[in-house]
Amino acid sequence: MVFNPNIKNGDVLTNDDICRIFKCSSQGGMRRSLKTNSLVIVSDHTKSIYEDRWEDDIFHYTGMGLHGNQSLSFAQNKTLNESHYNGVDLFLFEVFSQGQYIFQGRIMLAGKPYIEKQPDENQQIRDVWIFPLKCIDQSFPPLISEDDFQHKNMIRERKAKKLSDEKLWDRIRNASPKSGVRNVVSKQYDRNQDIGEYAKRRANGYCQLCNTPAPFKNKNGEPYLETHHIKWLSNGGADSIDNTVALCPNCHRKMHVLDLKIDKTKLLKKVRE
Repeated sequence: MVFNPNIKNGDVLTNDDICRIFKCSSQGGMRRSLKTNSLVIVSDHTKSIYEDRWEDDIFHYTGMGLHGNQSLSFAQNKTLNESHYNGVDLFLFEVFSQGQYIFQGRIMLAGKPYIEKQPDENQQIRDVWIFPLKCIDQSFPPLISEDDFQHKNMIRERKAKKLSDEKLWDRIRNASPKSGVRNVVSKQYDRNQDIGEYAKRRANGYCQLCNTPAPFKNKNGEPYLETHHIKWLSNGGADSIDNTVALCPNCHRKMHVLDLKIDKTKLLKKVRE
């Protein structure tokens, strides 16, 4: 009999919720429960050393074992490998923000596990087992928010910066050449195009931050500038003439990366002149 946890794909649970519903341990990436005959699989992108990834509709999940070569007969690696005939129900969660476990659905082993090279906790390259998993009740990777996606990449970037050149090269040498793919949901603001056009005309072909001409012209022969809200819409800024400027691509990116007070003051003065 299939265990029904009475949760929906996309539901966000706490660690305590998972323990209560599945009657499983509060720790680890593979949590076996004898009481519910289930195996909870957690891919925690905030702290895991593993590089779990979606490729098309298949989730490539790294098995258990933090040091040395992993074994297919070790602990829950064995449970997952035998899930086609041992009757254990599989459930997948992903974590992008600490303490928030997003339920991605019931899953099944979609093919034979295979060996891949990955670093262990000490950044020593070793053999790991990768389990190809697939959601049973949907034919595409679960959607995640753009914020979660960017947060995951930021964590990976921070980890990469801490590595020596040698360790970084080891990881690159042994990494899968195929890029993971995620369906991302982003929030888009329906901006007033009249205001954007006015801001560009007011700039008259010059970036309003660095005061240099637009770096190139578009296909219509017009100076290429990008509109920017001095106080971001996401921070409550208004989609108005006195909050909108036209910038070259370089300065536009600078404002989104640094958002310096001195630059915002300069732009506010420009629009008020």
